[in-house]
Amino acid sequence: MSEKLRLYKPYTPYLYLLPAAMILIPFVFVALVQVFIYSVQHYNIFTPARWAGASNYLALIQDRKFWDALQNTVKYFLGVVPLLVIIPLFIAVLINREWKGINFFRAVFYFPVITSMVVVGIAWKWIYAENGILNYILTDFIPVLGEPVNWLAQGSTALGSVMVVTIWKGLGYYMIIYLAGLQSIPAHLYEAAQIDGAGRIRQLLHITVPMLLPSISIVTIMSSMAAMKVFDEIYVMTGGGPYGSSRTLVFEVYYNAFEKIKIGYSSAIAVVLFFILLIFSWLSLRFSENKYEK
Repeated sequence: MSEKLRLYKPYTPYLYLLPAAMILIPFVFVALVQVFIYSVQHYNIFTPARWAGASNYLALIQDRKFWDALQNTVKYFLGVVPLLVIIPLFIAVLINREWKGINFFRAVFYFPVITSMVVVGIAWKWIYAENGILNYILTDFIPVLGEPVNWLAQGSTALGSVMVVTIWKGLGYYMIIYLAGLQSIPAHLYEAAQIDGAGRIRQLLHITVPMLLPSISIVTIMSSMAAMKVFDEIYVMTGGGPYGSSRTLVFEVYYNAFEKIKIGYSSAIAVVLFFILLIFSWLSLRFSENKYEK
């Protein structure tokens, strides 16, 4: 019996991976290959698929809506990711204390994370409405605006308004990652810094931030991937409008696939997004490895 176990021992790790592989292979890897196949076909579910070669990609290059969606995705990335990396760090530092009732504040910050995006989107639509609480505060309570603004119905404010919701909802999630990292920093480092006369700011810059570099890298990669793939907030709050001003690449994939029934063209957009995410992930990992080596 022991001889048989010895023979099977090299395969033990693969047995643990088998349940996950049974889910990932048909629903992720097979689907990914199918998207690549559709991207070089004319296919709209009503007619048989026909070979298209690179025509979908050529049409994509000439499509102004695609470039607008790519530009909006980049804006979303630049507007959301830096704040989701920095703000949760400061919140985690502030609540990393053993004060009375601190667990309540941690739960309050984390509550938006476990709330459905549909519920969050509808609630923020009320806040952003022309007669909503935000306009009341900015026009009557603290008169900053001369007249109410319909935040989600104007091209100049729609995308930025959705960014605020994404940041607000993600703060608690990334805060927890930073809190886990803060718990692993030895207390004697801060004690030695205090003896040397270092204040809170110097401790933050010379102890906390360097020791949290692995957590910062994780948060940067995760928030970047989420920003590049944003869809729920856009769909619930603006529907890609007004006039396409808040459409992102993922929303463009959805719109072409399920609204215009252009499966092949939609797949070509998805392939482009896949390679963008792949390149960004590779660059992020290489950057993180270089940081750790130093």
